[in-house]
Amino acid sequence: MQAVTMSGFGGPEVLRWERVPDPTPGPSEVIVEVAATAVNRADLLQRQGFYPPPPGASEILGLECAGTIQSVGPALTLDRIGERVTALLAGGGYATKVAVPVGQLMSVPEGIDIVTAAGLPEVACTAWSNLRLAHLRAGETVLIHGGGSGVGTMAIQIARELGARVAVTAGSPAKLDRCAALGAEILINYNDVDFVDAIKDATGGKGADVILDNMGASYLMRNIDALARNGRIVVIGLQGGTTAEFDIAPLLRKCGTVHATSLRSRSESEKAAVCREVEKHVWPWIESGAITPVIGATIPLAEAAEAHRMLAAGEVTGKIVLTV
Repeated sequence: MQAVTMSGFGGPEVLRWERVPDPTPGPSEVIVEVAATAVNRADLLQRQGFYPPPPGASEILGLECAGTIQSVGPALTLDRIGERVTALLAGGGYATKVAVPVGQLMSVPEGIDIVTAAGLPEVACTAWSNLRLAHLRAGETVLIHGGGSGVGTMAIQIARELGARVAVTAGSPAKLDRCAALGAEILINYNDVDFVDAIKDATGGKGADVILDNMGASYLMRNIDALARNGRIVVIGLQGGTTAEFDIAPLLRKCGTVHATSLRSRSESEKAAVCREVEKHVWPWIESGAITPVIGATIPLAEAAEAHRMLAAGEVTGKIVLTV
């Protein structure tokens, strides 16, 4: 098969399109012939040497894909060969074939083409599992940082379907306009205003009940300041660093909580459970048209380096999909 490999750690130029050995399925794995995969921030971190794959996972980049089941492991029956699927991966998606634990397969939502489907697993599983972790309820206000990102565009729509009032941060009027079209009501350009002041102004001083944060350390204390009483912060990214000075007193006064989660590091059984929930709850919204996948660019897999550059530069709203 062919895959995107790395000549070492560094910038996008370390990515190489070359032939590598085919994967071999484990007892309860299937081999998916990949039609498309998608780019995630984690891929950029792994390329730079900051986010190694979990033990036993493929060293090849790629945390999701869509394609067709080509073969199955010895513990599985053959009746699924030829089935079109999407998959949540621990690695290996930037290739023409990938081994996937059977529990991490999901159907392709009806009415969605196979290329678009490749951009769904990571964003749907991340947004759904973390908004549920935060116990987001109808009538609450959720602040989604990076509203124009892949996860952000999906989280806006899921939160809207759950009946929440959605606030977002983004760095351009164009991205904020797209967030508004998806259902965001409070639009905060972080280049123009402080998001803490903006969310307090929009909520009559109360703050956000839930904050979905992709920044990490640099936003931690400001997120606590922006939090409503009994509010919940869920940290899902580290774009603003990993280390912060943390004054616990403001969090105590608000009876708030801070969660931090990583989808990739969860066990196979945990990932499988998330996949089943997403198929049950999120796929019907997509099939009905209530939620629209947001694909900002489609690029050949062999040109993954350009896709990495575009994501790092913030040039795309939604997902970048890589086609085989």
